Amino acid sequence: MKRLGLLGLTVAAALGANTLGPGQASDRKAAAAPGHAAPAVAPQESGATPSIRKLVQVVNVPVTVLDHLGRPVIDLTQNDFRVFENDQPQPIRYFTREPQPPLRIGLVLDTSNSARHELAYEKDAASEFVFNTLQGRSSKNLIFLQTFDSSSSVIQDFTNDPEALNDKIRDLKAGGGKALYDAIFDACRDKLLTAGHPEEVRRVLVLISDGLDVGSTHTLDEALSMAHRAETAVYTIGNSVYGFTNPTDKVLRQVAQQTGGAAMFPLEVEPGADLETGYLSHGQIGDTSQNKGLGSSTGIFSAERLVHLADALEAIGRELDDQYFIGYTPTNGTLDGTYRSIKVIALRKNVRVRAKTGYFATEEMAQ
Repeated sequence: MKRLGLLGLTVAAALGANTLGPGQASDRKAAAAPGHAAPAVAPQESGATPSIRKLVQVVNVPVTVLDHLGRPVIDLTQNDFRVFENDQPQPIRYFTREPQPPLRIGLVLDTSNSARHELAYEKDAASEFVFNTLQGRSSKNLIFLQTFDSSSSVIQDFTNDPEALNDKIRDLKAGGGKALYDAIFDACRDKLLTAGHPEEVRRVLVLISDGLDVGSTHTLDEALSMAHRAETAVYTIGNSVYGFTNPTDKVLRQVAQQTGGAAMFPLEVEPGADLETGYLSHGQIGDTSQNKGLGSSTGIFSAERLVHLADALEAIGRELDDQYFIGYTPTNGTLDGTYRSIKVIALRKNVRVRAKTGYFATEEMAQ
């Protein structure tokens, strides 16, 4: 069986004879791009053994299942899942957990002025994530680095060299505005949309931000639409500090939920009254302390709190290591350009499921 990825795997089902006619052997390798119509098969020459081949579009869905403590559940079988497209049940054709298709990851960091205080910790967390992803797992994984302030910029193209990425991460500086929606849109359109066939790789965007957008040329809906077209799961990590109202947290949750990723807020930890919690009350430390200003009056956390950014990235890495891959043939095979919603249900009690939320049934990928 061909390795499962996201969307667009095409399989051949032979009806009648078990062999192909002259000149048709190469058709076994034919695979349509996501949402593409399968090519028609030419009729056999007169006198050949009758044989009909039917090319069937298969939608592929990476699925994460977590228990009540947020730990991956890895002992489920195909019978434990149900799949629905536009609320209609779909028969599962393929199911597997191994091997893991390689990752194509966009690591997007907020380098705007408001992220200046957190940037050093974002760098440390990003470096650790890069080394964990590209070493000890698979050199077939690739990561690109993108930053955004008033505009977005690709700092390092796709690479499996953690040292090259680390060097670029360490050189980052803060300054400028906050074009968050443009950053998501650009990363999905310019990099992930063309990051390899979706049936062969997993496309993921990891975004560290407070969810605030100022000055984007694209709307949030446009950014989400492009993420859907690029078959990309977006994992968001909020870097806003505890104790301050941050209405844009809902943006990070929306982006993650609507793309099959997860929203994490590692700095939202209950504050304590002592230094062990990492949350410093105003006046708790004297003005001569190196932590001057890291108090409730500024809303800035101590180093002990900010290192949880690395914990969130580590959790994402573990989740990506323990996914199921489900493939189904849509009962509605019409390629009419509409968006089809996907819902995956696990029958086991007390578990949570994260999966791709849908796809566009189009004949051509967006350019």
